[in-house]
Amino acid sequence: MKKNLLLLLIIFIMLPFAIKKEEVKNNKTTQVNIITNNKTEKIDLENYIIGVVAGEMPASFNIEALKAQAVASRSYAMYKYKNNKTLNTNTSDQVYITKKDMKTKWNKEFDHYYNKIKKAVKETKDEVLTYNNEIILAYYFSMSNGNTQESKYVFEEKDYLKKVESIYDNDDLKNYKTNFTFSISDFKHILGLTCENITVNNIIYNESKYVNKIIICDKELKGSDFRSLLGLKSTSFQIDVNENVNITTYGYGHGVGMSQYGANGYANHGLTYKQILKHYYKNVEIKKLNV
Repeated sequence: MKKNLLLLLIIFIMLPFAIKKEEVKNNKTTQVNIITNNKTEKIDLENYIIGVVAGEMPASFNIEALKAQAVASRSYAMYKYKNNKTLNTNTSDQVYITKKDMKTKWNKEFDHYYNKIKKAVKETKDEVLTYNNEIILAYYFSMSNGNTQESKYVFEEKDYLKKVESIYDNDDLKNYKTNFTFSISDFKHILGLTCENITVNNIIYNESKYVNKIIICDKELKGSDFRSLLGLKSTSFQIDVNENVNITTYGYGHGVGMSQYGANGYANHGLTYKQILKHYYKNVEIKKLNV
């Protein structure tokens, strides 16, 4: 009897400590390494995602699009984290901005937009995209030409990054279609061409109508290199040579993964963030991080 009473007393005394320990475990947060001003620092994952969504997507977008961006950005960050990578805070990884940057960017709208993005991040807390139980490298970009393209044309091949329709991208025609004009001499200089007359010998488009290869004056270039050298918005383009070189591009960005303008279009037409994500990333699941 005394032994039982003693055992009960010990359990009663230790119970608060056990509960406290469990609470600490449940409140554990993930931190990621980021590079700002050439210095590496640790930052709480969810606060980092707020800064990325603010830096990567217009805060005026539909809340469901912002949630989709939060999950995609968290997945991208955790993929890098799992592979021991430090995240750059520019376009080489994901654009991250601080609260101070947000105040400068949004001025009087700061409170409204900050709370909106914070809500999108909070309501998707710890959610990531997985394929075969592994967190995916969730690429995304601004705007497609009406289709996304397979990752093998730009990055390494991934089974979850396939061509899909993105039917609302051209709702914003101002950003969808862009004209670029180059003088003949500038065009030849930028591309290192030595021919007297510019001839476009061949343009090889992939199934999504993005340029895979282009041959000009017998010089072959990857579509992505051609875009980079000339500062074009997209590898979905048409080219016309007369007195000048005129190039018309469609969409904005590399075309792989989720289109941000497309996501906003789908959200405005009633899709949830989970439906948006499963449209752009094929055969994925949305799971919670084990923190």
